[in-house]
Amino acid sequence: MSLVRMIARPMLAGMFIYGGIDALRHPEPKAATGGDVAKAVASLVPFKLPEDPVQLVRINGAVQLGAGLLLATGRMPRMSALALAGALAPTTVAGHRFWEAKDPQARRTQRIQFLKNASMFGGLLLASVDTAGNPSLSWRARRASARAVRRAERIADQMQASATRGLGHTADALHSVRPAGAH
Repeated sequence: MSLVRMIARPMLAGMFIYGGIDALRHPEPKAATGGDVAKAVASLVPFKLPEDPVQLVRINGAVQLGAGLLLATGRMPRMSALALAGALAPTTVAGHRFWEAKDPQARRTQRIQFLKNASMFGGLLLASVDTAGNPSLSWRARRASARAVRRAERIADQMQASATRGLGHTADALHSVRPAGAH
C-alpha cells in the first residue's frame, strides 16, 4: 500500500467512524431532523427497512461505523468506500437542507455542511474506483479475452497445418499404391 493511501484512507474514514458511533449512541436528534427524508429513502430501498426514523439512523450509523473501520484499515477499501457513499447521500439530504433554512446564518452553516458532505462524497467515489495500482477488473477481463482469442487462433492454425500434413501423407500413400497393371 502506498504512503498516500495509508494516510488518506483513515483520514477519509475518520468522520464516518465518529459519526457512526454518535448515531448509534444518540440517534434521536438525527431522527428528528431527517425523519421524513429517512422514511422516503427507506421506501426506495428494494428490501424491507424499518419505518422508525430512530432505527434507520442506527442502521445508517452501523453502516458508517463498519465501512469506516474497513476503509481505515484498508480492508475491502473499494466496497467500503461505496457503502459510505451510499450512507452519506441520505444523511446529507436529510441533515443539511440549507434551501429550507429561513435564517441567513443557519442557511450559510447548512450550505457549508452540505458542500463538505458533497466533497466527502467525491472523495469516496474516487476511493471506490482506486485499484491501488492494480489493473481494474474490466482491464483484466479484456486481457484474458484477448489471450483466449490468440490461443484459439494458434490452436486453429495448428489444426489446419496438421490436417494439411495429414492430407499430404494420404495423397502420397494413394500415389504409391497403384492398381495392378497400371504404370
